[in-house]
Amino acid sequence: MVEYSHEERPSRQLSTAEERRETVLRTAIGAFAARGYRGTTTAEVAKAAGISQAYVYRLFPSKESLFTAVVEAPPPEPAAAAPPVPHRTAPGNVLMALLGSVWIALFFFLPLYQQQVLGSSPQVTGVGQLPLAFANMLGSTLAPRIPRRIGSTATVIGALLTESAGLLWLSRISPDGSYLADVLGPSILIGLGLSIAFVQLTTLSVEGVPQQDAGLAGGLVNTTRQVGGAIGLAVLATLAGTTTAHAAGHRPHLEALTAGYRTAFGASAAALAAAAALALLLTRRTAAPTRGTRRG
Repeated sequence: MVEYSHEERPSRQLSTAEERRETVLRTAIGAFAARGYRGTTTAEVAKAAGISQAYVYRLFPSKESLFTAVVEAPPPEPAAAAPPVPHRTAPGNVLMALLGSVWIALFFFLPLYQQQVLGSSPQVTGVGQLPLAFANMLGSTLAPRIPRRIGSTATVIGALLTESAGLLWLSRISPDGSYLADVLGPSILIGLGLSIAFVQLTTLSVEGVPQQDAGLAGGLVNTTRQVGGAIGLAVLATLAGTTTAHAAGHRPHLEALTAGYRTAFGASAAALAAAAALALLLTRRTAAPTRGTRRG
């Protein structure tokens, strides 16, 4: 049996008393905040705190003394800051920003080309987007399966290059083209690449994140995509508008418009090709600490 000295026992009892007092005060703060002064009784505070009424009345003989203690109590310590998202989520967010930079621009310029250059009505233009949508759905279905065969890094790079190829194909559109010759084929490639890349980059952005921070990581990657899309659209629209303005002085209107759209699609293809090259570098750097940890 462990014996305590005369000096140790009061310290232990004081600690217990302080803890009970803090429990009562925390409970009272919540009670007064929820029900006000008149709607709160000392007996209710004692019951909610799980401490006997007699003990609470010894600490605070009246409700007035309890309320005064609540008012004079020091403010609670601020909650600990949310832990930062692990560094391994950075590659996914960087690549998602690049993907997003061409995502919104694609659905801005492609319908414009179909309507303003090819002369399609809004309804026909919308129907013309269906092959892209179906390819997107197919890619989303295949996205979880492909990495099992070739690995996640190869899947991301292949998807980005596939979408880049589709955009490069779109950069060859002509003012006297047609939907079947200029839009259908690229749309299928873009839909497949876009959907697979999106699924894989989202997975990469939340991989290794503790469960309690998964929502933070998911919100971050969605924000990254939207910010990248806004910046990309601003840059590509400026680039396309400048190209069209320069071409308008010596070329017909439709040719000038097409030149601007071609420039935007070509720049988008280059951005995704750069993203594919960057993916190879970033995913290797992310994997290296993991391999080192397993060896240790």
